[in-house]
Amino acid sequence: MSQKNPIRVFVTHNWHDTDDYLRLFEYLESASNFFYKNTSTPDKPPAKADTETVREDLRRQIAAAEVCVALASLYAEQPDLTIFQMNYAQSQKKPVILLPQFGLRSEPNKLLQERADETVAWEQRGIIDAIRRLARQENTQRFDTIEFNPDDFKDFKLD
Repeated sequence: MSQKNPIRVFVTHNWHDTDDYLRLFEYLESASNFFYKNTSTPDKPPAKADTETVREDLRRQIAAAEVCVALASLYAEQPDLTIFQMNYAQSQKKPVILLPQFGLRSEPNKLLQERADETVAWEQRGIIDAIRRLARQENTQRFDTIEFNPDDFKDFKLD
């Protein structure tokens, strides 16, 4: 992954920006050394609003992606559209990452969980790692370095 070869990400939507949709892109934008291209186009609804035209437009957006991020919050608004997007991504061998509704402690709907390859919490590092791992099979194992001053432990005694 580089600026010349960004990961192509589709995010489920219903042609308007929701809080979770915008929040996800805030997380992606603020990640260092993470390059992606958004293949979802919620700002460009199809000219005709009939079911088949809408689905064909979504198929086009999903086909251009390497990975799909499904927002559980969309299911509450439009369950059929959310399930369609997840099913189509799976049928095209696009891995699906499920994000629960932000701020809720409850588990996402079982229908959504069954269609997801992985469910990730709203935590930037976990989301980025899941996208890298599922889209490009990148090794995302990282280790945190904790720095401390040995002088802080000079009075510490082991029994």
